[in-house]
Amino acid sequence: MAESAAAPIDVARESRRSRRRPNVAGRRRSETARLGQRAVELSRFYAGKIETVPKVPVRSLRDFALWYTPGVAEVSRTIQAEPDTSFELTGRWNTIAIVTDGSRVLGLGDIGPEAALPVMEGKALLFKWLGGVDAVPLPVRTRTPDELIATVERLAPAFGGINLEDIASPKCFGILEQLQRRLPIPVWHDDQLGTAAATIAGFLNALELTHRSVREVRTVLLGAGAANLATARLLLALGQDPRRLSIVDQRGILHAERTDLDELELHNPWKFRLALKTDGGGRTGDLGAALDDADVLLAASTPVPNTIRAEHLRRMHPEPIVFALANPDPEIWPDDARAAGAAVVATGRSDFPNQVNNSLIFPAVFRGILDARARGIPDAVVIAAARELARHAHDRGLTATHLLPTMEEFDVFPHVAAAAADAAVAQGLARHKLSHDEYLARARQRMGRSARLVRALLRARLTPAMPRPGSGAPGGSA
Repeated sequence: MAESAAAPIDVARESRRSRRRPNVAGRRRSETARLGQRAVELSRFYAGKIETVPKVPVRSLRDFALWYTPGVAEVSRTIQAEPDTSFELTGRWNTIAIVTDGSRVLGLGDIGPEAALPVMEGKALLFKWLGGVDAVPLPVRTRTPDELIATVERLAPAFGGINLEDIASPKCFGILEQLQRRLPIPVWHDDQLGTAAATIAGFLNALELTHRSVREVRTVLLGAGAANLATARLLLALGQDPRRLSIVDQRGILHAERTDLDELELHNPWKFRLALKTDGGGRTGDLGAALDDADVLLAASTPVPNTIRAEHLRRMHPEPIVFALANPDPEIWPDDARAAGAAVVATGRSDFPNQVNNSLIFPAVFRGILDARARGIPDAVVIAAARELARHAHDRGLTATHLLPTMEEFDVFPHVAAAAADAAVAQGLARHKLSHDEYLARARQRMGRSARLVRALLRARLTPAMPRPGSGAPGGSA
């Protein structure tokens, strides 16, 4: 075991870093402000990010006798006789709802449903561009978890799946569990499952790079919110020894003798159960105590650099794996983590190597489960998608700076979609059972169509060209 005392620090080097960081941080804040101003300008110009476009030909008003009355009545009678035909005769098969109460939006907190809408529109754009999935943003004004659950239940007949988004912890856990039990369509909470699946994919490849085994490593999770509690559950399902898993929150290591355990049992039973199951990985104390001789640190906590310090990493096993996933700033800068001995470093940002982000997962997973017309999305499907994403990092070479495919490796994601569909079939949840090759072909066609459509609209000038910054151009779509 590593020494429990902090390792000595190179004072000169730390001083140089402290002088460098404010300049770097200042530039990033300035760039973030610039991007924010530009986003407001473009949002005003385009008056939103998505719209509904007809997918059937309309040659004259006579065609509405088919698309609407009187012809549509027979379509309704067919669905009334067999409700599942709604997946064949309407767009339900490819349409999901993005539901939020606006209670934990990005790093902005509880900003309400109206302010959450642009974020949900952005998510819908990602679903369409990356996954070929039609997504409807639905911020709802609800006061309690029960109200949100009831609202989604009433909306469910219109959709093939539900994506829960930006809902505060711990209520997000109960909402997801209740809706998964009650609805005959897949329900997914991306802050939990998307982030956890991407983390697991990176974790598996980091283990391979460093010649470690999931059953033998000592793993520390820093942060006990939506993402890391789901990550802990998936780690245990993969074979992580609970006696070698420590979860650290603001009060220190989560273990079975903590003084706040009764409070957790009442208000956060998901965290309570993990406290009992892991019992701190046999440890008590703070982050430093958790990291003594640990192999892996998966952080999804506060976006404050120096939350994890170099001396923390020096207490770990040689060549540790470090994921610092907070956004916009990681808990430790990647070069500092590497200088402290980390063999593999990942963040949530695209401007550093090894971005671990839920955008690597959710479009493909929904593509697959919608193509399978799945009734649910259990952890087995999530793990199958994570394994497939990890496997395809080898396509361009698995290295310490190419841990996962990037979003530019478009050929990877139909494979992830097909893996999710295959897992839904294996779990007995698929209404539409196809072979792996058939799922793969459909995913390739549907995921590629959206990008072609967007480019075609731009070439035809049906989508206005993006105006120059500060041009003051009038709105193009209002």
